[in-house]
Amino acid sequence: MYLLFEHLLIVLGVLAVASAMILALQARRTPQSSAAWILFIIMVPYIAVPVFLVLGFRKSGRSFPAIRFSPHPSVPSVEAPHLARVFASLGAPEAVSGNQITLHESPQAANEALQAVITSARERLDILLYVLANDDSGLRFLAQLTARVQAGVKVRLSVDWLGSLGRPRKALREFVQAGGELRYFSPIDHFTDTAHLNLRNHRKLVIADCRRVWSGGRNVGDDYLASPPGQWVDLSFSAEGPVLDAFNAVFASDWEVAGEPLDAPFPPPSPPAGQAQLQLVPAGPDEPQDVLHDGLVAAIYRARQRIWIATPYFVPTEGLAQALATAARTGVDVRIFLPAKSNQWTTDLARGPYMRALAPTGVRFLRFRPGMMHAKAGLIDDAAWIGSANFDVRSMLLNFELTVFAWDQPTVTAVTRWFERLLPDCEEGVAEAKLPRRLIEGVFRLGAPIL
Repeated sequence: MYLLFEHLLIVLGVLAVASAMILALQARRTPQSSAAWILFIIMVPYIAVPVFLVLGFRKSGRSFPAIRFSPHPSVPSVEAPHLARVFASLGAPEAVSGNQITLHESPQAANEALQAVITSARERLDILLYVLANDDSGLRFLAQLTARVQAGVKVRLSVDWLGSLGRPRKALREFVQAGGELRYFSPIDHFTDTAHLNLRNHRKLVIADCRRVWSGGRNVGDDYLASPPGQWVDLSFSAEGPVLDAFNAVFASDWEVAGEPLDAPFPPPSPPAGQAQLQLVPAGPDEPQDVLHDGLVAAIYRARQRIWIATPYFVPTEGLAQALATAARTGVDVRIFLPAKSNQWTTDLARGPYMRALAPTGVRFLRFRPGMMHAKAGLIDDAAWIGSANFDVRSMLLNFELTVFAWDQPTVTAVTRWFERLLPDCEEGVAEAKLPRRLIEGVFRLGAPIL
């Protein structure tokens, strides 16, 4: 009997290893990633197979159906730029005119704009957050939401379970007791139902009455909304207009992933509110293709004048790194703005090999020295973007992300001036590294997709 049981365990183990190796060879994985997973599975199968089942997937049509954009979309821009049409052809909604967008360059401006959006709601507030911190800003935010619930506003709050592991639990309970609706993305005790631990909802948005949105790179916490000048640099925005139709569709999709769908997932189309030409480009397992990643690769190759990118974590995919190198070699002004030292030491170690490989091609690295630079923004010729996506493998290929591209001159000019104001506080160049650090960096580079 014991021998039969032992034989059964061996058979099951071989089947598990073989199945994991077959899945590792899936077409949407790079050859380097497949080879690394297969080697890991062969060398230490008892560890590698469970780790692969938890961390080895990124696209799952069963758990994350594609975002259903409104069947009555806003009229797209008549003269949408070529790159806007490229993103649309890859799967993003069309660029639309008639929007108003306001950048929040300081924590104080972002906090005031967030409070304004919340207090403006008369019927509903729809919220997605990655980090909801247990500090003064987080508690004040929840107190404000609870007050809106008590005033008769329907408030739905979805929080990433892992991203907000240190969340203010007591205040959240009070919010729910008052009548607010709370859902968690990918809770640890149900992750097999909706996601693997390697997939996180990194989106940030607060929508009031389906008409006004607060979004961008900021979470809700003191670092993002109450830090001293220069200590934590970030970028967010408020927007109104037809682009809200796409934001509403994203919220409806994410809300359904964590529970029952909305009763009315498609609100009436949003009316015009300004002159900005905007395009929402989502990324994540809920869109069949890698729209943001592939669109950025295409845009970088098409650049003729400049490519300026702000990102706290620089761990690009092979396609993005090659595109940047090619652009720099052909004379395009390629600048990467990043913190001299970020709040994630693991990604600081992983970025070194990429920076040293790209610097000889002409890519300029500008390291922000006063503090943390957490903004996710960019300029490619006459286009600008702001969003939640870092310029790294995780944001481009794993996380649920949101990025807004602006195609109108006033918005592009505003983003350009924001970059220019960073320059005096940046030091150009790549720090030298001796052999021991290079070896450590190489190890962390191998783990880039899960950092």
